[in-house]
Amino acid sequence: MENKPKILLVEDDENLGSALLEYLQVKGYDISHAKDGEQAYELFIESKFDLCLLDVMIPKLDGFSLADKIRKIDLDTPLIFLTAKSLGEDKLKGFDVGGDDYITKPFSADELLVRIKAILKRTYNPDEIMDGENEFKIGTFVFKSEEQKLIRQDGHEFKLTSKESALLRMLAVRKNQILDRSQALVKIWMKDDYFNARSMDVYITKLRKFLSTDENLKIINVHGKGFKLVELKGN
Repeated sequence: MENKPKILLVEDDENLGSALLEYLQVKGYDISHAKDGEQAYELFIESKFDLCLLDVMIPKLDGFSLADKIRKIDLDTPLIFLTAKSLGEDKLKGFDVGGDDYITKPFSADELLVRIKAILKRTYNPDEIMDGENEFKIGTFVFKSEEQKLIRQDGHEFKLTSKESALLRMLAVRKNQILDRSQALVKIWMKDDYFNARSMDVYITKLRKFLSTDENLKIINVHGKGFKLVELKGN
C-alpha cells in the first residue's frame, strides 16, 4: 500500500511495543519504533511523521520532555501520550506541552486505533473544519488560515499550529459574535469534555498574546456560552 500514514511509536516495554507495532502495521500504518526518548527524537528529526505515540515513562528523555523538544521544531504533528498515570494534573501537563490526546494504560488496541483515526481524519483534512473564506483582516492583522499565518502590521509573522489556526478562524468568521464553546470543541478537538476544554483555554490564551499588540482587539469570555473576538473600533 502506498502513502501509508507514518507513525512514530515510542514505547520501551518490549511486549507492548511489539504488539502495538504489529497491530498498527496490520491496520495499514507505516510504523517506526523507538525504545527511548533520545532515539525517538533522532528518528523524528530524520523523517516526517503524521502522528507520534509517546509513552510518558521512557528512558533517557521522558515523554513530556520529548514532546517539548518536538514542539520547538514542529508545531503541528499530532502527539498522543500513552501512560500508566491517570492523574488529572498529568493529563493537563500533556496538553500544555502540545499533546493532542492522552490514553491511560491498560487500553485496548481498538480504542487506540479509534483515537488515531479521529486525529488523522482532522489533520489530513483540515478543510473539513470549515469551508469558505481563508484570509481575514482582523484589526491591524492579516490572518491567512490556510497558511496558518497571522501577520502583524509591521510585517512580523506568527506561525500558528493547526488548532490555533482553526480556532482563530472560527472566531474570525464570527467576529463580534459568540463562538459557542461546545461547538468549537467538537469541531476542533472532536469531543467536548473537561480536559479538551482546558486545552482550548490554553490556546485562547496564546491567541490573546498574539493579538495583544492591537489594543482594539479582544477575545472575551462570554460566561456559560463561549468566546467572542471583539474589534472595538476600526483600524
